[in-house]
Amino acid sequence: MASSSSNPFLFAFISVVCFFFFLIENEPFVSAITRKEASELLQQTQHHVHLTSFFPSSSCTSPPKGASRKGYLEVVHKHGPCSEPKQQTSSSSFIIPHREILMRDQARARSIHSKLYRRHNYNEVAKVDVSSNRRLDRVQLPAKSGVLLGTGNYFVTVGLGSPKRDLSLDFDTGSDLTWTQCEPCLGSCYSQKQPVFDPSHSSSYSDVSCSSSQCSQLLSATGFFPLCNTTTRACMYGLIYADESTSIGFFAKEKLTISPTDVFDDFLFGCGQNNTGLFGGTAGLLGLGRDPLSFVQQTAHKYHRIFSYCLPSTPSAVGYLNFGPSHRYSYGDVKYTPFSSIFKNSSFYGLDFVGISLGGVNIPISASSGTVIDSGSEVTWLPPAAYSSLRDEFQRQMWRYPKADPVEVLDTCYNLRGYEVVHLPKVSLTFGGGVNVTLDASGILYVVSKEQACLGFAANKVDGDEGDDVVIIGNTQQKTLEVVYDVDGERIGFRSHGCK
Repeated sequence: MASSSSNPFLFAFISVVCFFFFLIENEPFVSAITRKEASELLQQTQHHVHLTSFFPSSSCTSPPKGASRKGYLEVVHKHGPCSEPKQQTSSSSFIIPHREILMRDQARARSIHSKLYRRHNYNEVAKVDVSSNRRLDRVQLPAKSGVLLGTGNYFVTVGLGSPKRDLSLDFDTGSDLTWTQCEPCLGSCYSQKQPVFDPSHSSSYSDVSCSSSQCSQLLSATGFFPLCNTTTRACMYGLIYADESTSIGFFAKEKLTISPTDVFDDFLFGCGQNNTGLFGGTAGLLGLGRDPLSFVQQTAHKYHRIFSYCLPSTPSAVGYLNFGPSHRYSYGDVKYTPFSSIFKNSSFYGLDFVGISLGGVNIPISASSGTVIDSGSEVTWLPPAAYSSLRDEFQRQMWRYPKADPVEVLDTCYNLRGYEVVHLPKVSLTFGGGVNVTLDASGILYVVSKEQACLGFAANKVDGDEGDDVVIIGNTQQKTLEVVYDVDGERIGFRSHGCK
């Protein structure tokens, strides 16, 4: 009989049989490698999160420890337990009006389109004739552009006046003029949690004259030409927002306090005498846009037009808003992308948005009309074609979960009741300069309840086709990221896990 060494075919056959039996005998080892590789692949493309992590607790958690105290303000969600007195810990003490928030968000998105394309020309708002303390039905306000954006759901607390009074203001990168409600509320004041600011009790308050150059700056900051009080010749402003909220009052100067060491004299702001709208109990708005009257520009000598914020993952946590340079911004884990040239002459912060990766699948974005990053928008708005691609791929990868009814503008929702752990496809946004930003799980789903957890993106709905390819990056997608605005450097940075 011929030996196996003398017959190459027989030798090859015996070798294959031996390797086969080796695989059978060592199956646990082979399976372990396979499971490890599969696990690594899933970690790269999926979030594995407990469903309970999407819901706020009944009490407020501690502020982040990593933020610098200089130029630092706590960021609080106006509908969560952190906005209430500390002794209130019952979960029934706060209710998040999701449908109202999403309806207002759609109005805000339309307003951004309006401002970019000048499609509307609102030139009338209700006001009070403060010189005679009587109401007029309408007044003509020649408009430069459309209505303003409205307010978001996060606020900070600043000090105003001498002596200082603490006031909670919505902060908004899409607005410019800072304002608060003021006594004697000659028209009307909506209900707010703190006492309304009374300028007659402050030694540092003064009105701005109608003839001053500062008064003329209101046009670019508000979109309306300024008014003039016929008796005192004091400059007056008018604001109207996308949700029909309004503020009209005196344009004035006052001492503004951010921290014991950060105090700004003669800060220009609106002292509202006739204010209406759904501001959620806050006293007004802190404008962080790029107009000369914005907080960013008025404090440039101290903060050098640099600020950052981190929005918490749930309304029961505290984020922060930091002003001024920080050593953190030079770390390698902050990824910078340049401002878009499309909005060079706008108060918006524009970026070059290239595409989205969803569970490892790339979805290109055609945003020839530009991309706005906006702290006041709730969800991210995409061109209709891009949204359809994202929605279809998201539905494909979420096949295991039962569908649920839509919630206002959010049409891709799931019923997650009964699931302890949810497997979500990871989402990364790609910006100019090759910057990839991976979203936190809280930045993917907009969770109304266990029965309605929705993809936190929506399709633009614009009258006509002009500008429907504008992208608006909303605050849901910004959660837990430190977003750095380097205005002089004309760039925006992103740092993951920024609230820690």
